[in-house]
Amino acid sequence: MKLHVVNTGNFKLDGGAMFGVVPKSLWSRTNPPDDNNMCTWAMRSLLIEDGDRLMLIDTGIGNKQSEKFFSHYYLHGDDSLDGNLKQLGFHRDDITDVFLTHLHFDHCGGAIEFDRSADAFRPAFKNARFWSNEDHWKWATEPNLREKASFLKENILPIQESGQLNWVSVPEDGDRSKIVFDGIDVFFADGHTDKQMIPIISYKGKKLVFMADLLPSTGHIPLPYVMGYDTRPLLTMQEKKAFLDEAASEEYILFLEHDAVNECCTVQHTEKGVRLKDSFSFAEAFGA
Repeated sequence: MKLHVVNTGNFKLDGGAMFGVVPKSLWSRTNPPDDNNMCTWAMRSLLIEDGDRLMLIDTGIGNKQSEKFFSHYYLHGDDSLDGNLKQLGFHRDDITDVFLTHLHFDHCGGAIEFDRSADAFRPAFKNARFWSNEDHWKWATEPNLREKASFLKENILPIQESGQLNWVSVPEDGDRSKIVFDGIDVFFADGHTDKQMIPIISYKGKKLVFMADLLPSTGHIPLPYVMGYDTRPLLTMQEKKAFLDEAASEEYILFLEHDAVNECCTVQHTEKGVRLKDSFSFAEAFGA
């Protein structure tokens, strides 16, 4: 198995929305905002090369939305999904599997493209199987009012219509994780959105965890630092505590999808609870 970081670009979101009830005077220490109170966030995917399988975890926001839509999110930077794949020697047609942690637009927008010749949306990875789970799919296609703006039907329905959609089975009641592929476990978290999937990858003798929106950045490590976007913030705090306690004890490496500065980090137990231990690049953790 070989892993590659794939940067798909940066965007901006309101700092207050990203930290919920935490005062700006606290969260701005780790995530300084601009004059409009907007903070920069990465959209960092992970590519897993394993035998005949080439799996991409999350796809970023994509490029098919309207100019008005993108004006709300201030996309910037030189990175793109196709550009980073090319640098690694791959093309999107080489991707065999696209694993979607959840179906919010900044995680799955790049899974679908607009075909102008057919005037229709279609999967951007024509040779790939797309992986979600039935519980989250129902949640996303029958959205609550709080998340409706994050679940865009043009990002979701074409996957099913293409026949390329596959299900990760949800664990039985009481279980929080399960093995879904060789070397990859999935932890299911319900605080941010229903049945978000957090991959835990065994790699080079270590556990690498793709944190998605369970932990957007190192600034979110303290338990009360919970996004205003989360549908069940108290549950997020419980899930974060359980997972970060385990991560500190087992020395997991946490891969941060949205942290614009830090690709990876480790955490440690302290008198104040779990806190940041070290932050570093993926290459520093595992070599180029």
